[in-house]
Amino acid sequence: MSRVFGMAFSSVYPLYLAKVERKGRSKDDLDAAIRWLTGFDDATLAVHAEGTTTFREFFDAATLNPHVDLVTGVVCGIRVEDIEDPLMYRIRVLDKLVDELAKGRPLAKVLREPQPAAAEG
Repeated sequence: MSRVFGMAFSSVYPLYLAKVERKGRSKDDLDAAIRWLTGFDDATLAVHAEGTTTFREFFDAATLNPHVDLVTGVVCGIRVEDIEDPLMYRIRVLDKLVDELAKGRPLAKVLREPQPAAAEG
């Protein structure tokens, strides 16, 4: 695991981008998901995507979205919500968001936006 923690975020970001673009999604969609998870603005995200920041440093600088616990499911055969290591959990949540984008899930659902209440009639 420590090898992953020391990887540069900038070395993985192009892979995330290629994955979502192959499935017809945009860089804007990817960046929106990453901003939702991390609390970064566009400029901060760009610095990390182009720099030497490790995954550990990337997530140390992030302010995790308070609704991150709504991200559940399986990534690489492991249930995200069962991952005990806090940093690996954050990395796998990011992987899950990227997977959901690549599978065509609407951005609002990827970002766990609340569904409007059904109108009573």
